[in-house]
Parts: sequence; C-alpha cells; structure tokens
Amino acid sequence: MTDRNGMHSPAGDLIFDPEADRLHEECGVFGIYGHPDAAAITALGLHALQHRGQEAAGIVSFDGKRFHSERALGLVGDTFSDLATIERLQGANAIGHVRYATTGATILRNVQPLFAELESGGFAVAHNGNLTNGLTLRRQLVRDGAICQSTSDTEVILHLVARSRKRRFMDRFIDALAQIEGAYSLVAMTNKKLIGARDPLGIRPLVLGDLDGRPIFASETCALDIIGAKFVRDVENGEIIVASEDGIESIKPFKPVPARPCIFEYIYFSRPDSIVHGRSVYDVRKRMGAELASESPIDADVVIPVPDSGVPAALGFAQAAGIPYELGIIRNHYVGRTFIQPTQSVRELGVRLKHSANRSVVAGKRIVLIDDSIVRGTTSVKIVQMMRDAGAKEVHFRISSPPITHPDYYGIDTPERDKLLAATHTLEEMRAYIGCDSLAFLSVDGIYRAMGEARRNDACPQFTDHCFTGEYPTPITDLVGEGPKQQLSMLAEVG
Repeated sequence: MTDRNGMHSPAGDLIFDPEADRLHEECGVFGIYGHPDAAAITALGLHALQHRGQEAAGIVSFDGKRFHSERALGLVGDTFSDLATIERLQGANAIGHVRYATTGATILRNVQPLFAELESGGFAVAHNGNLTNGLTLRRQLVRDGAICQSTSDTEVILHLVARSRKRRFMDRFIDALAQIEGAYSLVAMTNKKLIGARDPLGIRPLVLGDLDGRPIFASETCALDIIGAKFVRDVENGEIIVASEDGIESIKPFKPVPARPCIFEYIYFSRPDSIVHGRSVYDVRKRMGAELASESPIDADVVIPVPDSGVPAALGFAQAAGIPYELGIIRNHYVGRTFIQPTQSVRELGVRLKHSANRSVVAGKRIVLIDDSIVRGTTSVKIVQMMRDAGAKEVHFRISSPPITHPDYYGIDTPERDKLLAATHTLEEMRAYIGCDSLAFLSVDGIYRAMGEARRNDACPQFTDHCFTGEYPTPITDLVGEGPKQQLSMLAEVG
C-alpha cells in the first residue's frame, strides 16, 4: 500500500522519492485591494510564493458586482500564465492561494480560496496554517446540520462566520476566529473589504505591503518584491487588518500574548530573499551554519551543501570554519516529482534525477555535507552513498537545525513520530543508518543564538519549536479521540 508520501510500493519495496523526505509547508496566501490589474498581480505574487505549495493554486476576484473564481491542480504557471484565464478574473480586488495539502486530500474541491454566499454577500478565504481543533469543530457543525463541500479545515471558518449571531460582518468574523485553535494566516475578501488576519501567537507569517497606494497582504516579502511593492510592516500576532474604501483599519480583538512565530520559516520554508519579522532569512541561515561550525567542528578539506536548502548554512559553516566551500552536489532543477520506477535496480537510480555528484570536487576529499534537517533519513542515506561512490575519503554530516523528534500540527507536513528518524534512533544509530563518518546537529540554544537571542527562554519560548522540544504552544484538540485519522469524506474523486 502506498502512503501519502509514496514510500512503499504494493510489493513493499522501498520507493525512493526525495520529496517524501522533506518537510512541506501547507500553503501561501496573497491579496490586493483596489488595483485594476488585481488578478494579474495576484498571479505574480503566487509565483513568488510557489515554494510554499506546488500541488494547487487558485484566485478569486471581485468586480464590484460579482465574484470570479479560478482554481486548478498544479503549479501557478500551469493555469495563471494564460491571458484568457486572467481576463476572466475581473475586478480590482483579488486573493490567491498556493497549496500543499496537509489537511484534506489534493482534489479540486479542496483548492483555495474557498468561497461561500453568506447573508451579507460573498465571502472568500485563503488560509495558511492548520487548525488543531478543525476536525472537532467540523464534527459538531455536521451534527448541527452543516453540509461540507470540502475536506479542508479552512471550510470550518466559512461555517463559523455564516452561523455567527453577530450583526456586523467583522463581528461575525472575529466570533469565528475566537472559536478556532492552531495556526492561521488568513487573507479574506468580501464585497467591500480585503482582510488579513494572524493567529494570536503569529505562528504563520503574513505581511502588509503597498503598491501605488493599494494595500497588499502576502505570506512573504518576496511576493512584494516581485511586483515592485513596498513592505509596510508585518501583520502582528492576533491582529486583523481591514482594507476598504475607508482606508486601513487595525483590529486587535484578543487578549495579547507574546508572539511565537514558527522557527521553521527561517530554517527551511521562507525564501532566502524574504525578510521575516525583521530578520533576513538568508542571514539567519548563514548564522545557523556558523553556529554549527562552532558547536561541531571537524577537520575536513571541503564544505558541500545539500542543495538548495543547505546552501546558506554551508556558506556560514565554511566561512566560520575556514574550510573551502564547493558545489559538490549539482541539482537538476528541471525534474518534477520523481516517478515511481518499475524495478528496484532502477529505483536505486532515482536520487540522480535530482542530485548528482560533482566528482572533481569530491574525489579523494574529506567532505562536510551541510543540510537543514533530517526527517526520515532516506534522502541522507542516498546522498552519503553518492558521495562515497564519487570517491569521497570521509563524509561528515552536519545539520543546521536540532533533531526533529515530534510531528507538527500547524501546517507543516511531517510524518508521525514513529517515522521520524531522530525520534526512534540515538545519534550514533542515526550516524550508522545514514552511513556517514560523523553526524552532528545544531543545538536548540544554537538556533536561538542564530536568531539573535542569547538562548531559548524555557519559561516563555520566543519561537514555536515543538518539532525539536515537544512543547506545543496551543491545545492539540483533534488528537483527543479519533482525531485526524477520522475519514472526512466518502466521495472519491479522479483527477
């Protein structure tokens, strides 16, 4: 049986898929208010956010009278590079979404933005994150007579807004947010407003930008850069920002708590050229590499990144250690998700579809491989063996984050705990499994130092870091009882 990461064939043989051994962000969101080219600009913004989700994309626009929706499976460019598609998305207001499915399968009815007709008019919403009580709320809504059209936790927000007894729309929206738990950065649109909102801890990112006086919301600043917009500020944790013909309004309806943004935005998810909460992602990743060199030095000839996510950390490690940096692994950028090869012998070649050794750099050298994380470890095994096959004299592995010992429930697609290598193996067992000569991870305090903090404040952690510490910052309500294993839909869809 094949699990959703494609790790086993019907015969039980291991299928190597490099993407199955990476962490995946759930999605990215974008919205713009009052621009005549709203849909085209939204499509460009989604292009910049494509790294946050590659399984589906969608845009909803509003022309003053009607809402228009285009949603499709695949990459942004597969659908929204077509002029006819953009022209169908009429109006000066638009929101968009790129998706990597964690809650709900990758089927068209789950592709966002989701849209509903409410008493007050149309309402569209795009969501980055994951609701940790979404399934619990959904079961209650269905018991009360709600009809769910998707298996996405985002639909719960639509129902909660629709069922609120408050009179004003914003009060109904706030009422809905007060009932949900977990991580959310939302971009929503009504016939009068564009809305951006973050959960009280600010786990997932969201920024406010400006393009010629028109407000923009985006998951990352790189989406502002691609359209020439100015960064205004981060949407604060627990804040709702409303853009309308009356201007910009900030609402903070919840009791203030210290922000705890997700540390993995800096380690892996955000694009290196983004600025997240005032920190350059690229600079932080280089500092992680430098901290790693300080904590776990090694006598070696060359530092080699595992592309692409290991590149900034490898640069920082090499500079701090005084060891030459070289591209010892070349990545093929023109390969999609690895196909399932027909025989075991051919499957063993699968890693070379995406990575190949630069033999002239590797042969006869003591090398330090730098990667950002280890999940299942299957990719690491293949990469180390590739280096040995290319003639490496020694292979030392250094990871620019702490060991991942706990799964995520806030929008990162992680395996269950018993599938996480660091949760089931000691450091020496991991080293032996991967096949490297030495293995070391950055410490938790080391990653906090790279973030500019003296250390982790255990009494009030500055970041959401549960994957390393097991300390979840919100209740995980859906884990009680049947939780996320419950079947959400009896409808199977093809294509």
